[in-house]
Amino acid sequence: MHPSSKFAWGDATEMRAFVNRTAFAQIVIVADGKPVSAQAPLVIAPDGSVRFHLSRANRLTPLLDGAQVLASVIGTHFYVSPDWYGTKDQVPTWNYRLVEIEGTARGLDEPELRDLLDRLSAVHEAQLAPKPAWTSGKMDPRQLDRMVRAIAGFAIQDPRLGGALKMGQNKLEAERRAAIAALRAIGKQAEADEMEALL
Repeated sequence: MHPSSKFAWGDATEMRAFVNRTAFAQIVIVADGKPVSAQAPLVIAPDGSVRFHLSRANRLTPLLDGAQVLASVIGTHFYVSPDWYGTKDQVPTWNYRLVEIEGTARGLDEPELRDLLDRLSAVHEAQLAPKPAWTSGKMDPRQLDRMVRAIAGFAIQDPRLGGALKMGQNKLEAERRAAIAALRAIGKQAEADEMEALL
């Protein structure tokens, strides 16, 4: 995470909402002195734990239960040209939004894993409305059982969340507005909206 306090993201409610909305993370542990990582969908459960699942065949899966975990959730990110600021002696930079989650992983039992899968589906199916939501109840129970046995679920217990929201806060307002206009001119509306929201 960026070390400057200008980019620190301290609103825990916003960070949790971002994690649930983005819902995909790089999961990292250290095993035998080496970093090991995997990518996983995740969601924050009602008890506050951060839950995710991996294929049982993933090399990280047998190492996770009881391990210290870092999950990195990256949202919007984009290059900013120094030309866009309209002032001299600027350098290129990268703007981004991210949350890092640290804690100890615990393996989920089968009911918890099924609950995780249903929660993940519910969150993301709701975003596809007016499409009728898919639920696991639409599957043949035997096929669902086979698929559930192929994955393993985990919870990051008592997670510690830290965030970075780097959107040019170290620049003058006029420089930020110029960069926003340049982003809009090249069709990067979402990126411009991210920067503008912090003005």
